[in-house]
Amino acid sequence: MGIFQGLGKTLGISRELNIDEFMTAAEAERVDVMHAEADAYVKPIALQNDSDLKLVQDELVAKNIVLLNISAYARNPDKLRGAVATLRGYVNTNGGDIARIDEDKILLTPKQVKIVKARKK
Repeated sequence: MGIFQGLGKTLGISRELNIDEFMTAAEAERVDVMHAEADAYVKPIALQNDSDLKLVQDELVAKNIVLLNISAYARNPDKLRGAVATLRGYVNTNGGDIARIDEDKILLTPKQVKIVKARKK
């Protein structure tokens, strides 16, 4: 008997450990302890490689809004232009929207969510 088991029995707080009571890592990733469940989320994604384009598209299909950090691609203007063209084509085809927020951020929205791009005077 381990020291903690003996101490637990002495204090009257001992019980058998059941590993099935704990969440798996995959289940823990799905738990949002800060917020209640929502219909859609704003998800920040850093564009690090071409496979991240698919991740952005998957989030848009899931009706989430994506705040895309493009700073890693900014060092290669041709690659950045290609990625933005791919994403622009995707959102235009699927009824979403896209807008550059600042030098490092692009906002992408799913179907039926539009971005106001100009202020009314």
